Amino acid sequence: MTAPAHIAMFSIAAHGHVNPSLEVIRELVARGHRVTYAIPPVFAEKVAGTGAEPRLWNSTLPGPGADPEAWGSTLLDNVEPFLADAVQALPQLIEAYDGDEPDLVLHDITSYPARVLAHRWGVPAVSLSPNLVAWEGYEEEVAEPMWAEPKKTERGQAYYARFHAWLEENGITLHPDDFAGRPPRSIVLIPKALQPHADRVDETVYSFVGACQGERGAEGDWQRPADAERVALVSLGSSFTKQPGFYRECLKAFGDLPGWYLVLQIGRSVDPAELGDIPANVEVRSWVPQLAILRQADLFVTHAGAGGSQEGLATATPMIAVPQAVDQFGNADMLQALGVARHIPTEEATAETLRATALALVDDPEVARKLKDIQARMADEGGTQRAADLIEAELPARQS
Repeated sequence: MTAPAHIAMFSIAAHGHVNPSLEVIRELVARGHRVTYAIPPVFAEKVAGTGAEPRLWNSTLPGPGADPEAWGSTLLDNVEPFLADAVQALPQLIEAYDGDEPDLVLHDITSYPARVLAHRWGVPAVSLSPNLVAWEGYEEEVAEPMWAEPKKTERGQAYYARFHAWLEENGITLHPDDFAGRPPRSIVLIPKALQPHADRVDETVYSFVGACQGERGAEGDWQRPADAERVALVSLGSSFTKQPGFYRECLKAFGDLPGWYLVLQIGRSVDPAELGDIPANVEVRSWVPQLAILRQADLFVTHAGAGGSQEGLATATPMIAVPQAVDQFGNADMLQALGVARHIPTEEATAETLRATALALVDDPEVARKLKDIQARMADEGGTQRAADLIEAELPARQS
């Protein structure tokens, strides 16, 4: 039995980063640990629901539901806000934990202040990764080619200079790339099946525990209509949802398709009036209890974010992957390579293509077999219980 400890979790305010951690936090609280969770106010209620104590701080990042264009379009557009937010967040977090330093720091991959604080406090830091991690050779194969041009620019060099200076001010000599991308210890909250080059991942550092999903009862329930022979869920997640043209193609693909019922999540950036007439076999929602629907669905049209991808795998639901940004393109390719999904670029996602792909997927026994096999392997990865065990194993020994 592990002695109760103070564990501090740190994340940015984004569904795809907070949600994967919640069941792990709930389990640590259930085991008697005092867990504080440093998070902007918009997620305070969700965090409090796990039994953890929210420690509030103010972020400068675009919040959940923000227009995707707020993140910019280039690599530097995407990374600069995280560094700026970290720099302004650190003093807030130092004050929030003054006199109440934890025994161990847990942190999302985007929470740069967490590793700085762990260094300052002299306590272990464990990354909770909600998506893929670096493999041996990742830098040479992916990072260096991606950064080659930005690093030549004055703006790119200024970004690295700011990052270096901030780390050095806090006594950290690591290169920014290693600091951000190579944690000393990481619990990976995705199934190994979704990890590229999994055979080249250092498993002394990275432990794959698979889906940590829980019941999600607080998100609400959903009942499959009694007369629905097939149910399709369309969701592009919470961030990159401003795609009215794509939603209209989905309505054409599944609206009035005999025996089918469509649940269409459109987010908060699209007015349902933009979609025109809604067929009787379609429900349009700004937000849905995704896992509850997937447990009853026959098809998932997804942006292939890490969370949605593994929910599709965990519920053994065939997928059409229509990626929108960042890691989603790689996830879409992984799902297709596994034989459980088809990757369709947004510009090719016409009603005809979506319908033909959907009918082929749901009637393919080989797709069903592969999904059941992955579902079983995911169950063996241990999920929430194993994640909590591994975190407890990192707690420093303390005097009784």
